[in-house]
Amino acid sequence: MSLHRADTLGGRAAVVGIGATEFSKDSGRSELKLAVEAVHAALDDAGLTPADVDGLVTFTMDSNPEITVAQAAGIGELSFFSRIHYGGGAACATVQQAAMAVATGVAEVVVCYRAFNERSGHRFGSGLQSRQPSAEGVAMGWTMPPGLLTPASWVALHAARYLHTYRLSPDVLGHVAVADRRHAAANPAAYFYQRPITLAEHAASRWIVEPLRLLDCCQETDGGQAVVVTSVERARELRHAPAVIAAAAQGAGRAQEAMTSFYRDDLTGLPELGVVARQLWGSSGLGPQDIDTAVLYDHFTPFVLMQLEEFGFCARGEAADFAADGGLELGGRLPVNTHGGQLGEAYLHGMNGIAEGVRQLRGSSVNQVADASAVLVTAGTGVPTSGLVLTADG
Repeated sequence: MSLHRADTLGGRAAVVGIGATEFSKDSGRSELKLAVEAVHAALDDAGLTPADVDGLVTFTMDSNPEITVAQAAGIGELSFFSRIHYGGGAACATVQQAAMAVATGVAEVVVCYRAFNERSGHRFGSGLQSRQPSAEGVAMGWTMPPGLLTPASWVALHAARYLHTYRLSPDVLGHVAVADRRHAAANPAAYFYQRPITLAEHAASRWIVEPLRLLDCCQETDGGQAVVVTSVERARELRHAPAVIAAAAQGAGRAQEAMTSFYRDDLTGLPELGVVARQLWGSSGLGPQDIDTAVLYDHFTPFVLMQLEEFGFCARGEAADFAADGGLELGGRLPVNTHGGQLGEAYLHGMNGIAEGVRQLRGSSVNQVADASAVLVTAGTGVPTSGLVLTADG
């Protein structure tokens, strides 16, 4: 049963620093080095030092233990450290856990980080080559033998059902890719800076797993990203106006699996995001009509359309028209992924999307939405996941 009442976390913590390495295909350095660079950059952005930090949060998939990052970054004692499971689904939950630690007095300054050489090292897109027996791996035992071994193949089943149900062509997915790449083209930090694409180029890109084409799939990236969380009161004394964490939530749906929830009654939605949406709207007191811009996790284009529907920006089956009408573009009904997203800027398991949400509230995005005061950020889809509503202070 999902949360039926508003929680009390909102408004008690804020994001005060963001920092990243460059985004590349071959970083030439260790994942630990990337993590430390990102942490230092985020602290510098906040006007804080390693000595101020007493908490660290990352992903279970990250290869950089909190104590190792603390030692390498010059951070002293830690009173809080935590890791979140389920890959990209962890992104916003790192900030949620940091906020909970701050709000309860367990820690004062918490840094959330993610760093990997996901292009020059282990590539997630290559899929599963083998798996040790485990309870978690049982679900994969039903999908691996027929050849469903990659994230693209898992998402393709959902996408095929969605397109069939609403009688849509795979070409509708191109509007998501084109919008992301147009935003990335204006972002000097994006890997695809100055390289927009057209709908024709999307339609001409090769099939990966039908109905997904190459340009429906996010890139693979080497890099690191970190964000700093502290109390709203302390945030007001620091370098930038705080990005207040108005609401934070995690969610797992009924019959939830990690990317292979094929035995639900309906494959055309993302119930785990529905759980997150209900909590975010209920706890923040806001709704879809109040959001100025959104960062929607875009490892694959079909799931962006489904997220629009789960969060109530449009009705079921209407997201394709929403996107085709320019709704995702700067100046559209809901500008989405103004940094370029994971399709255009970088694939950092969604952490770079949190940073873009903060930039929008600061007024420093390269694709700035005028007077942005409320931003929705989501984490990985198809897995147990998380989300944030960030707002301007006051």
